[in-house]
Amino acid sequence: MGPEHRMVAMSNTPDDTPEMVEADDHVDAALQQVEHQLSMFWRRARSLSYQLSRQVHPDMEPAAYGLLSIIRTEGPIRLTDLASCIGVGKPSVSRQVAFLEGIGMVSKEADPKDGRAQSIRLTPKGEDKMHQVQDARRQVFRERLGEWPLNEIQTLADYIERLNAAYGEGIGKD
Repeated sequence: MGPEHRMVAMSNTPDDTPEMVEADDHVDAALQQVEHQLSMFWRRARSLSYQLSRQVHPDMEPAAYGLLSIIRTEGPIRLTDLASCIGVGKPSVSRQVAFLEGIGMVSKEADPKDGRAQSIRLTPKGEDKMHQVQDARRQVFRERLGEWPLNEIQTLADYIERLNAAYGEGIGKD
């Protein structure tokens, strides 16, 4: 890690030099800005997730929409692996999967690797609905970011990937 990425202590001690205190103040200000911007982004993301889940089914919770997205990306997946992907317990995921199965978005089938376990997959109806909703979501991104230069969109994606990796460390690794 280069000097531009070095972490600076967040609390001042009597031995700190004025330069260290000033660096702490700059880091604190930058972290406050990151916290503020992420809070706004997360609120907006929750709102968008709510809207998208309602496009799939009027009674769907945003958490269930997130599961559909993972199932669509990962393909057939066991309940334990699905729970691990999002860092929550099996009972929460099981309840959402039961809802999704009840509205015809997913089905369960015997896991080919372990006949005692079940894999969860999108049904054709679930695939069609997710395709429609994700196309609509992608169009929103085009409207919001379409004026940005491509290199800035890629830089944003790279930073978000890095942030996700930092926040994802330790999740689902019991």
